[in-house]
Amino acid sequence: MLSRCTVAAVLLAVVGPALSAPSATAKREIQGLMDALSASSCEFQRNGAWHGREEARKHLQRKYDYLLKRDLVDTAEQFIERAASKSSMSGRAYQVRCPGQPAQPAATWFRLKLDALRGSGGPGR
Repeated sequence: MLSRCTVAAVLLAVVGPALSAPSATAKREIQGLMDALSASSCEFQRNGAWHGREEARKHLQRKYDYLLKRDLVDTAEQFIERAASKSSMSGRAYQVRCPGQPAQPAATWFRLKLDALRGSGGPGR
């Protein structure tokens, strides 16, 4: 009969690879989204208060790190959905406001940036 340690080792070998981490491409895209926020002149609203781009980036980085530790983000789309779209505490949608433009949902802003990073420049990608 197999020992518990042997069973655990076999399960880890089988299940471990199923717990995926972001691919190199996804990591580059997520980094690109963070860089786009830092390079912008935009402000980021969360829970009703506007924040500068660097403070926003730090906040999103903390959320991303949390998701990574729990294997909850594998793609740039998941990053947008799970970290950059709304407050996980209040459920309120984040907003992005850039000079000369009305505020828009952060999810929309990040999806447009992701499309640009991928070179499509258009929706649906």
